[in-house]
Amino acid sequence: MTSPNPYQPQPEDKFSFGLWTVGHRGRDPFGDFVRPGLPPNDLVSLLAEAGAWGVNLHDNDLVPIDATPVERDSMVCSFKKACEANGIVVPMATVSLFFHPVFRDGAFTANDPEVRAYALQKTMRAMDIGAQLGARIFVLWGGREGVETDACRSAGEAVKRLREAVNYLCQYNLDRGYGMKFALEAKPNEPRADIYMPTTGSYLGFIPTLDHPEMVGVNPEMAHEHMAGLNFMHAVAQAWEAGKLFHIDLNDQMPGRYDQDLRFGSVNLKATFWLVKFLEDVHYDGPRHFDAHAYRTEDYEGVKDFARGCMRTYLILKEKACRWNHDGEIQAMLAEISGNGRAPTIGTYSRDGAARLLRRLFDKDRILEKRLPYERLDQLTVDLLLGVR
Repeated sequence: MTSPNPYQPQPEDKFSFGLWTVGHRGRDPFGDFVRPGLPPNDLVSLLAEAGAWGVNLHDNDLVPIDATPVERDSMVCSFKKACEANGIVVPMATVSLFFHPVFRDGAFTANDPEVRAYALQKTMRAMDIGAQLGARIFVLWGGREGVETDACRSAGEAVKRLREAVNYLCQYNLDRGYGMKFALEAKPNEPRADIYMPTTGSYLGFIPTLDHPEMVGVNPEMAHEHMAGLNFMHAVAQAWEAGKLFHIDLNDQMPGRYDQDLRFGSVNLKATFWLVKFLEDVHYDGPRHFDAHAYRTEDYEGVKDFARGCMRTYLILKEKACRWNHDGEIQAMLAEISGNGRAPTIGTYSRDGAARLLRRLFDKDRILEKRLPYERLDQLTVDLLLGVR
């Protein structure tokens, strides 16, 4: 009897894709569409065929920006039926506050108060759609919340406006009883020259200033941190340690480039491995959302190849992480490096403990004799990833 494919995605993996990812038609700043548009319901069927668990959406991925309430309700109802028929859930929803020209100067931070009011209205309506579809996470990405010149507004005023908007949306969430969690997504630049909240760490500093910080976390994106030359796994670890990792966007990115949204694991395989290992080691139980899209060369069969590839790579690296954790030589090296219980215990501060620490004599020359064989440890990791260990 043939054993089941260990790299076949299962619902418990919680792999999701946005309508804007598999529905991406290959247009870029230098070339027009290469794939025909597919209706949202057909994209749900495509994801089900590829083996995904969930689908996410911006409001206007499903409902045109100028749709009437009757049209909106009909589209949402039809989409919900398509998801149910295909066994696909909607874990997250978001809002487009960047595409329409009205947001050319931002949305929540725009100088025009009418634009700021419209952005709030549009977001509340997007939350209504998400709630109707069962989404429990609402992502906020401020793609236009930035500047080309700081002459246009005070950066401090922009932060205040952003805080007011998020506080307002939290109250709306409470008033409607939606029970949503907000996940804030950072990016250093593009489409603006500078975006106000450029990194995950920026949002982790911003959240405690809100009226309902318990309701708000982050949605780190791999490509966005790599655009700034940062270590994505470190940002994710900080968010997790703070209890704020509400959602995550997985893709890949060549550092220093424009936002590429490449297939997960297609560029930085070792960085991707450490990320997967961290998520699995801490038992992250949220959606694993792939915010990426297929190469411009592909048709929709290629889009399915792309989606399957994202999930397959994650599962392969999950297996590699398990093997790394159970590799005898690797674990022995880690135990030796960490001191094997021989180091003095510091613990929490006490007056007696501080006095003992101040009296202790440290033999710096002996400490320097201890090996830190990180070259060997890293090579063992590479061997494991390359399949020769």
